[in-house]
Amino acid sequence: MNNILEKVQVLFLSYDGMTDSLGQSQVLPYLKELSKNGFTIHLISCEKPEKYDSGKAGVINFISEYDIVWYPIKYRKSPPIISTLADIFSIKKEAEKIIAKHEIKIVHCRSYITALVGEQLKKKYGIKFLFDMRGFYADERVDGNIWKLSNPVYKAVYNFFKKKEKDFFRNADYSVSLTYKGREIIESWNLRDNIPIEIIPCCADLKKFDRGNILTEKINQIKKELKINDNDFIICYLGSIGTWYMLPEMLDFFSQLLIKKPTAKFLFISGDSKQAIIQEAIKYNIPAEKIIVQKANYSEVPTYASVADVSIFFIKPVFSKSASSPTKQGELMGLQIPVICNAGVGDTDMVVNKYQSGWLVNSFTHEDYNKAIDNLESILALDKEKIRKGAEEFYSLEVGAARYLNIYKKLSV
Repeated sequence: MNNILEKVQVLFLSYDGMTDSLGQSQVLPYLKELSKNGFTIHLISCEKPEKYDSGKAGVINFISEYDIVWYPIKYRKSPPIISTLADIFSIKKEAEKIIAKHEIKIVHCRSYITALVGEQLKKKYGIKFLFDMRGFYADERVDGNIWKLSNPVYKAVYNFFKKKEKDFFRNADYSVSLTYKGREIIESWNLRDNIPIEIIPCCADLKKFDRGNILTEKINQIKKELKINDNDFIICYLGSIGTWYMLPEMLDFFSQLLIKKPTAKFLFISGDSKQAIIQEAIKYNIPAEKIIVQKANYSEVPTYASVADVSIFFIKPVFSKSASSPTKQGELMGLQIPVICNAGVGDTDMVVNKYQSGWLVNSFTHEDYNKAIDNLESILALDKEKIRKGAEEFYSLEVGAARYLNIYKKLSV
């Protein structure tokens, strides 16, 4: 890279905090690679106070080795809308301070809230604007029952963001979609000729999520800790339940699995309430002792997941999820664990079919559940090396970072 490119200053805006697990898995690893390739990254992020105090030292330690300067600001949770407007004001104020001191060439905006700031900065200062959409934000809020369109205030906010969404794609010097399906939808809007948009899914650190790096003794130790016997069949769910993941349907699937595999246990590697999950499981006549809930930090997840024979995730197949990329899919493939998941979410179908990495459930019915259960032996016999290679080809951090680097180079000219 030439000397001019080595001095390119980038302003990165994230509404997600770096002390959140999402910031640590989906932001910092990319920025590390970009900073190693000749870019100075000025990172503004909105930090939740309860996580910032305990997590800031880890972030500072991580970025200390790289050309990343961190400007954390406080995330405001309430009141709705007003708190978000206050956050936007804080982001813009901090961004303009940075611009006054550094010759910023690119503003990289992660999702729609920060894009509101980035679009203004482009117009005011002539900075290249990279819109990293992450998903159809306004539709996600509606599909997730966060914004109820029966409320005139939320309807007005929804309409505002749907209008801005098109403005972002029209005005961005480059955009990023997590999925090919999302790009197809965006291109169907005919907003401009040859819209510059790159596909970068939620990538996984496959050095961490590598079965070959996990000691058998460690896995056996985890099994002992979780009271898992040698003849137990373990199906696991990885991550928080949240808005989109369909806990009742996954438990209903497990109830059918128990009929044919009485030794099955359901392991949730999650920070969610064990009691809440068990209460839901009881509705499906699942004994409490069949449910294991284990909280794990990011570095522990690969080892805990490695005790599973197969994994499962069901996501609401709504419009907004056409642009979603489940991080857990790449992580599980990296660990060579087959996945049972539902069709109709982002590029999930394509990945399962292309890399023969699991089984697609087409409807949330006992009939479809039992098709998967009846084919468990073939699911477990899938080529583990092929699953791993699929993760390396589609979800690897190196591939994602290289695509971001290519965008940065184009915008630096």
